[in-house]
Amino acid sequence: MNGLTERIGDVLRDGWSWTGAASGVLLLAGLALVVAGLPASRRPTLDDRLEPYLRDTPRPSTLLSRPAPARGPFGFGELLAPYVSRLGARVGAVTGGAPSVARRQLRAGRPADVDRFRAEQVMAGALGGVGGLVFTGVVAVAQRRFPVPVLVSMVLVGIMGGIAVRDYLLTRAAVRREARMLTEFPTVAELLALAVSAGEGAVGALERVCRLSQGELSDELRRCLADARAGANLPSALQGLADRTGLMSLSRFVDGIVVAVERGTPLAEVLRAQAQDVREDGRRTLMEQGGRKEIYMMVPIVFLTLPVTVLFALYPGLSFLHFRL
Repeated sequence: MNGLTERIGDVLRDGWSWTGAASGVLLLAGLALVVAGLPASRRPTLDDRLEPYLRDTPRPSTLLSRPAPARGPFGFGELLAPYVSRLGARVGAVTGGAPSVARRQLRAGRPADVDRFRAEQVMAGALGGVGGLVFTGVVAVAQRRFPVPVLVSMVLVGIMGGIAVRDYLLTRAAVRREARMLTEFPTVAELLALAVSAGEGAVGALERVCRLSQGELSDELRRCLADARAGANLPSALQGLADRTGLMSLSRFVDGIVVAVERGTPLAEVLRAQAQDVREDGRRTLMEQGGRKEIYMMVPIVFLTLPVTVLFALYPGLSFLHFRL
């Protein structure tokens, strides 16, 4: 009975300690919001004061605009947006690489919005910090003690891990999209060659191929045609395709079309040759990946199967020698 009473007392004390910690965190969050809402914290910056005088067009009336939908549940997105943007700016100042981020966003088929990506990194870091906090709480409950240094270190590791994981996911999305474009490129190039051989011009061939095909490369070609219809010439629009992607095959493809459009040279054979080159590159890449997979397959054999085999072969002799000694 005494043991049960002591256990109940320990549980109550642990509950009160966690309640006190949560109350302290909520109190600090409330004080931070109060301080952030003071007039001194909401003072307009120099950019905000000069912006109305530097615009080319007058600001439209707010009576004619529709209210923007609330971001997040219960409007918490509107409340947290300024803080997330400030934290994103600090993350960008620490990590750097804004041109690289914009480049990878374009390669992934997304608009180049570095501020949005920094905000996503902040949210990913917050989720990582919550994960580190939960992990530390589980460890504290299991060991019946609250290690503050472990808590701080795990939260910091979770935050940095979340930021790094978001950056890695962007790079992975860009690489996957370019791999899909390389897969689609030979078929698109041969369709263009067939259309050009049938008498179509470069613009007509691109329009026909965009109507008949679907995929990442077709979407990029549709964007080039939209830019051309908006007033840009076709070579400049195609050069935008080469700038948005980091593939040498597409750069050579764009150069071939630009030369054919500007000089009137035959285009069908050039496109067929480029399609064949891309197929050869894909076949060579598959062979290289197969060679790496063979090496990876040797890892369990060398580090697991072989040591066990050697142990089974040597153990009887070693045990016999130990018995004789």
